[in-house]
Formats: sequence, structure tokens, C-alpha cells
Amino acid sequence: MLNNFKRIPAHIGVIPDGNRRWAVGQKMNKGDGYHYGIAPGFQLYDLCLDIGVKELTLYGFTTDNTKRPADQKEAFQKACVDAVMGLTKRDAELLVLGNTKSPSFPQELLPFTERVRFGDGRLKVNFLVNYGWEWDLRQKDGIASADISRIDLVIRWGGRMRLSGFLPVQSVYADIYVLDELWPDFLPEQLYKAIEWYQSQDITLGG
Repeated sequence: MLNNFKRIPAHIGVIPDGNRRWAVGQKMNKGDGYHYGIAPGFQLYDLCLDIGVKELTLYGFTTDNTKRPADQKEAFQKACVDAVMGLTKRDAELLVLGNTKSPSFPQELLPFTERVRFGDGRLKVNFLVNYGWEWDLRQKDGIASADISRIDLVIRWGGRMRLSGFLPVQSVYADIYVLDELWPDFLPEQLYKAIEWYQSQDITLGG
């Protein structure tokens, strides 16, 4: 299937939704679903490397998500820390972006709020942690996400037809593909479907 892709998006944004709904379907507590969302992220990372994607941005959690019950908040904070630490063992130029002044930002991730290169840094990876679009746009010296490039394709799992504040500046011309499958049920075919759909999109950038 990869040989059929003539256009590979340089930058893919990922909204990995559906962790809580998946957990409920598995008769678990809602917060348990975040743990099962970690492995799919590494699988997606490997696939993007193989395909030739240059930059990948993953939604960890938003400032609005921190209003959820304490056990869920602790679960997605831990999942984000575990995911970032796993990325340090891979070939990535890693950036964690989010409101570090809030107590909801995991202190373990502070060393990664400036871009850090691991291995050969073949893939730029941006991880949005305690991120809010208003916070991003209201910095005194410009947008907080200035180091992140324009996104070509946003893929959202979980069936919700919205961006949920995902990098509004970088997503302004992005094509958006929504999958009904829940994020912990990730399969490579889902990524391939999104990129196959992307082949037929007309990129005019307003022209």
C-alpha cells in the first residue's frame, strides 16, 4: 500500500481520542484507558518513520482536560510522562509544549520544553501537554508554538468532528480526517486509510 502513496504529508497532527470510552467498553475505570493509549503512539511513530513523515504532533492533554476527576487527571499525566520518556529512547527531535507555569504540568517533562535531539533525530516529534489554544496565542513574545511547522494532515480518532483547540495556527490549512475507531484500538490500516484519503485532497492554500 505504501507504494501507492505519491504524496506523503510532511507534518501529521494526531488527536488520539477515545481512551475513556475504550476503557468503559473493556469494563475498566475511565482513567485506565490512558495507559493503553501509550503503545499505539509508539507504533504510529514507527510507521511515520517508515513512510517518510518529517514531523509528528501528538495531543497529550489540554488545560480543559485538567477539570476531570483527580484519578483521570493523574492517569493522563502519567501516560504523557511515560510516552515522552519512551520517545527519548528513539530517534527524535523532541519538544514538549504546554503551560509549564500551571501545577498541572508534569515537572518531569520540564527538560523537554526546549527541543532536544535523541539518536539521529530523524523525526520531529511535538507533544502537547497541558496545552491550551488561548495560552498558546496570548504569549507576549508571539505564539508559544512558533517552533512547530504548519500541519498538512490532522487525524482524529474517536469519531468527534472537531479540533478541540489543536494548534489553531498550524492547523489553519490542514486537511482533517476523522476515524470512528477509538485510539487504543489503533491499527496501521487506520493511518494508511487517512493517507490514502489525503492523496485526493486539493491543496491550494487559498490560491
